Amino acid sequence: MTLPKFIITMDGTFRLGMVNQHKDLLKPGDQCIGGGYYMFDYVSNRIVLDRSSYDFGKPKWHLLERLKVPSVYKGLRLVYVYDDGFHDDFHVSEELDIVYYD
Repeated sequence: MTLPKFIITMDGTFRLGMVNQHKDLLKPGDQCIGGGYYMFDYVSNRIVLDRSSYDFGKPKWHLLERLKVPSVYKGLRLVYVYDDGFHDDFHVSEELDIVYYD
């Protein structure tokens, strides 16, 4: 069963898609530093990221300064919701330098 999942790689690439497993989003040579699930919030113009990858764990945002995002998502803010009672939401678009690519 495919679900909306995302990963981030050590080189700062953000990749998402409808896949069975997070590893299905990897390309040869990628080193994954976390992932989770996503949903589009069109009312708020956001992509809401949450939970974690069974294989790769929660995204390790602290390892990145720049995030490479597909240009099709330009104009949408990214936010990661921890929902654990300990961490505030991580406003990816405000905390990291976002670079769009085709």
